[in-house]
Amino acid sequence: MAKQLGYHRIHEIFTRFHAAEPEPKGELDHVNAYTLVVAVALSAQATDAGVNKATKELFKVADTPQKMLDLGEEGLIDHIKTIGLFRQKAKNVMKLSRILVEDYGGEVPNSRAALQSLPGVGRKTANVVLNMWWHYPAQAVDTHIFRFGNRSGVAPGKTVEAVERAIEDNIPADFQLHAHHWMILHGRYTCVARKPKCPACLIRDLCDYEEKTL
Repeated sequence: MAKQLGYHRIHEIFTRFHAAEPEPKGELDHVNAYTLVVAVALSAQATDAGVNKATKELFKVADTPQKMLDLGEEGLIDHIKTIGLFRQKAKNVMKLSRILVEDYGGEVPNSRAALQSLPGVGRKTANVVLNMWWHYPAQAVDTHIFRFGNRSGVAPGKTVEAVERAIEDNIPADFQLHAHHWMILHGRYTCVARKPKCPACLIRDLCDYEEKTL
C-alpha cells in the first residue's frame, strides 16, 4: 500500500483525468432512478456488460416498481438468469420494489440511509445512485477503486470505508463529483489487477506504485 500522495500530485492526477474525459459516465444502462437502483443491485459479482445485456429487454417492460411487481419474480428471473446469484437478486428486487410502492409512493428516496434500508442495497449501491442520478459527490468504492487508490497513493486504506474516507478527505472538491467514475474506469481499463498497463498510463509519473510494468 502506497503512502497518501500530497495535494499537488492528486490535483494534477485529476486534472489529467478531467482533460482526458471531462464527463465520465457509469457503464450501467438505466432510464430512471429506479432502473439504476435495480441495475446496480444486479451488478454485484457481475460485469456491467452482462447486466446491460440482461436488462435491455427487462427495462422495456418493468421500468417502475409497480411494473416490476406486475412482472413477478419468475418473470424477472427469465430476464436475469444469465447473471450470477440471479435467484437471490430477483428476491431482493421484488422486495425493494414492494417497499418503494408501499412506503415511498413508487419513488426512489434520495437519502443514503433510506436507500441502504432497501433489500440488496448496500452503501456502495446507495453511493452509486446518489452520484449518478442526483449528482451528489458520493464515492462508491469497488474493487477497481480500492486497488487503484492503494496502488497509486491517491486514496490508500485497508478497508473500503477507509478508502472512501481518503477520497472524500484528499481529492479536491472540484473533482469530487466525477472522482469515482474516473477511478473506476482507470482501474478497469489501465490499472488492471494483473499486469497493469503502466506504459499507457497518463499518470504513471505521479503514481507511487513500486512495481510498475514499464
